[in-house]
Amino acid sequence: MQVATGKSILNGIAIGKIKVYRAPETVISDRQIDDVEAEMARFEEARQKAIAQQNALYEKALAEAGEETAAVFEVHGMMLDDDDLVDAIREIIAKQRRTAEYAVRTACDNQAKIFAEMDDPYMQARSADIDDIGQSMLDFLTGADPNSLQGTEPSILVAKDLAPSETVRLDKSLLLGFVTREGSTNSHTAILARSMNIPALVQCGDVSADWDGKMAIIDGYNSCIYVDPTDDLFRSLKKKQEEDQAGVALLQELKGKDNTTIDGRTVKVYANIGGPSDIGAVQQNDAGGVGLFRTEFVYLNSRQEPGEEEQFEAYRHVLESLAPKQVIIRTCDIGADKTIDYMKLDHEDNPALGYRAIRICLTRKEFFKKQLRALLRASAYGNMGIMFPMIISVRELREAKEILAECRAELEAEGVKIGQYEIGTMIETPAAVLIADDLAKECDFFSIGTNDLTQYTCAIDRQNAKLEPFSDTHHPAVLREIQMTVEAGHRHGTWVGICGELGADTTLTETFLRMGVDELSVNPKSVLPLRKTIRGLNLSQNE
Repeated sequence: MQVATGKSILNGIAIGKIKVYRAPETVISDRQIDDVEAEMARFEEARQKAIAQQNALYEKALAEAGEETAAVFEVHGMMLDDDDLVDAIREIIAKQRRTAEYAVRTACDNQAKIFAEMDDPYMQARSADIDDIGQSMLDFLTGADPNSLQGTEPSILVAKDLAPSETVRLDKSLLLGFVTREGSTNSHTAILARSMNIPALVQCGDVSADWDGKMAIIDGYNSCIYVDPTDDLFRSLKKKQEEDQAGVALLQELKGKDNTTIDGRTVKVYANIGGPSDIGAVQQNDAGGVGLFRTEFVYLNSRQEPGEEEQFEAYRHVLESLAPKQVIIRTCDIGADKTIDYMKLDHEDNPALGYRAIRICLTRKEFFKKQLRALLRASAYGNMGIMFPMIISVRELREAKEILAECRAELEAEGVKIGQYEIGTMIETPAAVLIADDLAKECDFFSIGTNDLTQYTCAIDRQNAKLEPFSDTHHPAVLREIQMTVEAGHRHGTWVGICGELGADTTLTETFLRMGVDELSVNPKSVLPLRKTIRGLNLSQNE
């Protein structure tokens, strides 16, 4: 038996034969060409096919993994339209008189190198996206078959690495799990694997072509793969896999039941969503509402700034579909790791501390008003909360509320019907925690974004893989800040929820309930496991 370790993407067990993926080698000719016009036409045809392919992958990812995860392919489509990249390719064809394949490979390699050498980890990760779209164009230019990954029987796929487009193209009925030599737990491929519930390991340095056809077990709980496992180990992990499957079935029995502890304490369990396509997941997992509706999808999925009507239709659809459940909609949180070409945001040396979220909205008032008008109009169709992100001062919150009131006055003057809504503030910086008493006087609820709160409290860039060994998601300072926020909110009649990843951490559920947290908003798939944990707690017992 051989044991190889990596970094686990998902706690789960996958058992089956290994299929080693050997990427077909793309042979690039650097010969001179005679007909520049014909070569330009070949490139343009491949580019248009690649754009169509990314659109198809977007639809597939949308159905299998949700709006937020699928957005990467929308970005890929925009990259294929990027003037700098397209002009660079055309320049090589025209001036150097080289083949379209050579021009695509050279221009994409140059662009990828630029991203890879940037200081910002998020921008560094975009290097892989350039490689992905470049390979897509090369596949069409060379006639390669990008779908020849898996073979014909269910297997564990082993590869050097997998691009997001390769991951989405995989036939889930044939994919038991995958293991890669390279990759990152924060990569788009890893996010896709988690969204599609596929056990996977990345950064498994002992990956070998000799594994092809051998029986193996991915143990996501212990971040390893066993190749040619012993009979005893096989039986043990097969039993664990069956227990996991039985646990999933058992969770379904919790649908329709309350999130109430043994001693009678009830907490709201809501879902985080990235767009209208996640409505089904909210309903299937019996979430009590939506605690975080990320509106970035409206902006990321558009090639130009979305108008009021387009936004209104998206928000109305979600509110109407989930009524009377509450849907808390976060206003635009663009910036930092979410950039959009048409917004023409300047490059920043430290974007996590830069021009983002409410800072953009308060300095681009007309941009902000389009969203607020759309939200107010949509409020008539359901139970809505409006939540402002990255608030660090009372002045900012008051200014945001004043613009909201201005929009409401305009709509009422136009005779537009407006429903009831709550106003909330995200608590995601130490500054917001320390003035929580003052902020609570200005709003109806708080939602603690533990991802950013941990980042800013501990001075740990959550996009930087090198800092993983230094990161402590249970840092006592963060837990103390959560306690302080809950106490401040309750002093002023403001209810307090958690919408960051810690909300789904069942090792902290009892701690949060003892603090007095009123609501936990999690990935839809975490709703029922969290309900099970809550129903097993007895808070009347001493800690």
